[in-house]
Amino acid sequence: MDIKALIDDKSISPKDKNMQIATAILDGRITSATLLAFAQKAKAPVKATCIEAMEFATQTNPAITGAEVLDFVLANLQDKAPRVKWECGKVVANTIHLHPNHLEKAINNVLINTTDAGTVVRWSAATAFARILAMKTPHNETLVPALQNVMNNEEKNSIKKIYAAAFKKLGVSGR
Repeated sequence: MDIKALIDDKSISPKDKNMQIATAILDGRITSATLLAFAQKAKAPVKATCIEAMEFATQTNPAITGAEVLDFVLANLQDKAPRVKWECGKVVANTIHLHPNHLEKAINNVLINTTDAGTVVRWSAATAFARILAMKTPHNETLVPALQNVMNNEEKNSIKKIYAAAFKKLGVSGR
């Protein structure tokens, strides 16, 4: 599959481009490494489309990707483009359980997005943290109080609910 030709094709909707790339990853026609190499050089909208395709693929099969994908999304969590940040957060949520050795870096990088101006960026950070908390690692000892504070300062109830549900599963209060 020629990713550049697909991206440049104006006759294909962005959603269809995303699905075609995700399907190509899942069926092995393109590798994660090929997609990441392309995304690395792309401008934010195209990079976000590539990451979104990776997110869709990791929803279906988190193991389809290796640690290089997690490294890529962790590095791009602080991109200027909100869509890049929120798609990265969703990939972290889908794959972090497979890469516990990346947990500390994931926590540090995702934590920054909990105070982002963008609601969807904060939502994806909350979703990633819900998955991280569910791993029940020693990090939870310091992460739970930090995220309780984040939740208490969050303005959107939809995001607060994600944290509250994660805390409930752990048997701790959100306050």
